[in-house]
Amino acid sequence: MIPLLSLKQFLRDVRSQKLRTFMTMFGILWGTTAIVLLISFGTGIQKKQISQAKGLGDNIAIMWASRTSLPWNGLPRGRWVPFNEEDIAGMKATIPEIGRISPEFRRHNVRLKTEKHNMLSRISGIWPEFGDMRNLIADAGGRFINAYDNSYKRRVVFIGDRIAEDMFGKVDPIGQTMLMNRVPFTVVGILKPKTQNSSYGGRDSRMCFVPASTFQSMYNHRYPENLVVQAAEVNDMPIVKQEIRKFMARRRNFNPEDTEALSIWDTSEGMRFWNTLFLAFKIFLIGVGCLTLITGGIGVTNIMNVVLEERTKEIGIKMALGAKKRNILLQFMLETFMLTITGGILGFLAAFAVIKLFPLLNMSEEIGTPVIDIAGTMIAVSVLGLVAFLAGFFPARRAAGLEPVRALKLF
Repeated sequence: MIPLLSLKQFLRDVRSQKLRTFMTMFGILWGTTAIVLLISFGTGIQKKQISQAKGLGDNIAIMWASRTSLPWNGLPRGRWVPFNEEDIAGMKATIPEIGRISPEFRRHNVRLKTEKHNMLSRISGIWPEFGDMRNLIADAGGRFINAYDNSYKRRVVFIGDRIAEDMFGKVDPIGQTMLMNRVPFTVVGILKPKTQNSSYGGRDSRMCFVPASTFQSMYNHRYPENLVVQAAEVNDMPIVKQEIRKFMARRRNFNPEDTEALSIWDTSEGMRFWNTLFLAFKIFLIGVGCLTLITGGIGVTNIMNVVLEERTKEIGIKMALGAKKRNILLQFMLETFMLTITGGILGFLAAFAVIKLFPLLNMSEEIGTPVIDIAGTMIAVSVLGLVAFLAGFFPARRAAGLEPVRALKLF
């Protein structure tokens, strides 16, 4: 019954002090909106950047042949350390930590020609698993290079979406013939458009991919330009790099501790950097939001102290009639929670509306799309509850500590 009476008292105060109630709740509303939006936009930016980083590939390393930097077994430093398809096949067979691996042969300034258009582009000769490692996903109706294509040296090509647009226009390229240095190739797939903020030879949207065996039959390159490897498990990449270096040291007779004998770009290191950066960024945003919410809580405390001054006589009468300290404490705590929670709910609704309407501004390409973060929301709820408790506790304790006689004498 006591909570019901306190609720009626709260609603009566709201009706009689509309402006004051609104200004009190506005601090909480603004703080809640700020913390939810900051976390949501931070999460959206994080997902956007990670998505762009994964456009190159997920948990992969690209390796190039290089020169030794240490003498070994009487051999001088500065020796060239190449690798070939047999080496790469041996790595896959003997290193269990490798999930996928593929050589990449490259040819620049290859002339592409269709009935109406021609252009120069780069082509890569690869194994079928290259597409999975590099996130080369075929658009609807097409496919990537498969094992059958590579085994039988088929003249098929998988093309980037920009090349498809430039060479075929609005015509569906799947099944069409395209000349590559006057050699006819059948288009079997088009790259599904993707975001990509890094590359090592040009964006995939402007590349052509053919089976490695077909590439070799055309150009007879002995050594691939590079290899791409993906670890079986996310945390296995350091082991993979170490084992590949040991494998090549045995095959090419160089010091296995020579880190310059193979040039390696480990993209998983960049991903760890992004994750650490955005974790720090999110902590910063949460801190800013919490401080804003605490500022709103201070406003609620001040208002409740004002309410206490206005209702001192009323409290004295209630205590003189037998109301206990816990009843007064409960009444003030309940009113504070009602103010805080109402402001918090309105803040969540305001933030939710902004998040839903943001895509209409067409800015997602630059900063990503904000999303409601469950962990961030729970943090906001926890901080909101703490603020509500602290904002109401001290005025409520002060009200409950009043002596009836002194409270009545003040008015």
